[in-house]
Amino acid sequence: MLQVSRWLILLWATLCLLPVTVMAQVGTLSPMDVEVYRFVQGRVGTAAGDPVPGARVDVVTNAGIESRSVFTDVRGEFRIDYFFERYSLKEFIVTVTVTKKGYARAHAYANYGRNDKPFVIPVVLRPPQNDPTLLSQADLIAGLAPKLRHLAPSDGLSAKGVKDYERGVGEFLDRNRLDLAVPTFEEVIASNPSCLRCRLLLALVDVSWGDWGNAERQLGESVNEIIANRKLSRPEPMVAYGVWMTWQHNPDKAEPYFLEAVRDAPQDPLALQELGRVQCLTLNWEGAEDTLKKALAAGAGPEARLLHAQALLWAGSVKDAEAEMNRYLDGRDVNKMPPRVGAIWGRIQDRKKDDNVLAKIPKPDTPYLDYVHKPPPKLQKLEPPGDQVKLDLILSAAGKNVAELFQKFPNTSSLEKIHQEKLDRKGKSAGSLDQKFRYLCLMPAGKWGPQTDEYRADLTGHEAYLKGLREDYMLTAGFVAAPLIFHPTYQPGSTFRLLGRQKINGRDTYVIAFAQEPGRSRMYGSFKCEGKTREIFFQGVAWVDTTTYRILRLWTDLLTPLPQLKLQMATTEIEFNEVHFSRIPGAFWLPSDVTVTIDWSGRRLRNRHEYSDFVVFNVESTQRIAKPKGAPRDSEEESTPEANP
Repeated sequence: MLQVSRWLILLWATLCLLPVTVMAQVGTLSPMDVEVYRFVQGRVGTAAGDPVPGARVDVVTNAGIESRSVFTDVRGEFRIDYFFERYSLKEFIVTVTVTKKGYARAHAYANYGRNDKPFVIPVVLRPPQNDPTLLSQADLIAGLAPKLRHLAPSDGLSAKGVKDYERGVGEFLDRNRLDLAVPTFEEVIASNPSCLRCRLLLALVDVSWGDWGNAERQLGESVNEIIANRKLSRPEPMVAYGVWMTWQHNPDKAEPYFLEAVRDAPQDPLALQELGRVQCLTLNWEGAEDTLKKALAAGAGPEARLLHAQALLWAGSVKDAEAEMNRYLDGRDVNKMPPRVGAIWGRIQDRKKDDNVLAKIPKPDTPYLDYVHKPPPKLQKLEPPGDQVKLDLILSAAGKNVAELFQKFPNTSSLEKIHQEKLDRKGKSAGSLDQKFRYLCLMPAGKWGPQTDEYRADLTGHEAYLKGLREDYMLTAGFVAAPLIFHPTYQPGSTFRLLGRQKINGRDTYVIAFAQEPGRSRMYGSFKCEGKTREIFFQGVAWVDTTTYRILRLWTDLLTPLPQLKLQMATTEIEFNEVHFSRIPGAFWLPSDVTVTIDWSGRRLRNRHEYSDFVVFNVESTQRIAKPKGAPRDSEEESTPEANP
């Protein structure tokens, strides 16, 4: 089986701290003269903001009324009305419990007091299990709560507030009675609103209890206070909010908060560990290796060591990665460890095998393709550049164009014609197959980094798949993202060289060679064969218009062969053409002709793609194309050759 996966497209974090949106109170009611009327209303949704209909909501009050239950409507909303014959309560307190199959149990607490402005209670439902690649809820609490156990008047607490706070700490950390800890800390904060560390501990209680809405609100208010007044700055709220951002799968947004925490506490092991984690998630392997080394020196635990082993592997030191992994395992059987640990260990072993195979291969008289230092002869008929003075200017202008393309690019549909070929050793066709599709390229909103979701559909609108696997043809897709190598975010991960100038299709162009640096590059491909996966990096050449700085042509090839998997060559040649859309100003340079050729296991395969009839495709990026009923997916076969440059 051969498969080259889609580029992993990740975005480096913006280094600015943005204020956090917090919830407000809504609604106005007036009490009745004879009896008191109250209602409890709320909205149940996912962390992404999608409503959750059909969730069971159990509401308990302090009014001596039996627990009442309702189910959320199609908008995820619920409401329960209460009437009291007489109003003798000093305050109206509500505890909400929400359950739904497939989600962890959630809670919410609201104290309406005597006012007539009830809250719209937000309840967030999350999956029942944590992402094992992220810091767990328990580890976040274990890392921060001990620092918050004892507060003093200097933290913004009154004398009574100190006693109440200690009572809440006992309910939370000593007796694990979360339903009692929450109202205690709510009272403390109501009486001592300037105590930011009180808000942080309440947020940790809410995380344990499942009140994600209030946890986010308390964290947001703490961070906003610090942003507004740097004299209040402390590392704990920044670490907690950074972890919260990773739980929302926004590591790029999390990084500035960890950087701020490290600035305030350079030796804080948790802050350093989590900064290293987001650097791993954003593929900043060199930065992660350095940060996690500091975290371990500061006293971070085994999790930091596991992350450090992963960073060392990707930063290019397999020997050091294996040594660090052995220190992490400390004699334990890797086969009995969690899957994440086994996966990292397996990658290290695979890299060792790759290096051993490469070491045994006799070095050829001439090195493998090296576009940067020794361009192939077909590129030598160029007007020489003289020097590299213009290179930075060209990269800056081309990078700006690529960034604008992915920022403004709409959802599109085009006609795709695919010609698949099997070639003999002389390069002549030994069989071919032709197919047509509607090719849909969707730009997902709110996702991390510039990226695309790409699908093929038949004329009826059902998802379709490229055929030919049973006949030993190759599957290929995913070319819109190819220019991202020049995106300003990813340029630092490659080496560039101006080779000269050349005229193509009547246009003057700069010819630029590039090669990814595996330890620094934040994008890569993968190659799958016989159940094994290898990450692959690329080198290539781009032709950039000397006037507009648009990329007109792009060639890529492997940075090095993968002899262990018998992949000797994987070349992609892309021609870009100008495309205009009605009602959308400006032009978009998109792939028009793409040719992919591979040399794998003694076989040569070539696919050519032609794209035309581009139109804007009006569909939300979260919508998926309907799958054809009963249609098998060829790409699931074990013998699949599939390339996604």
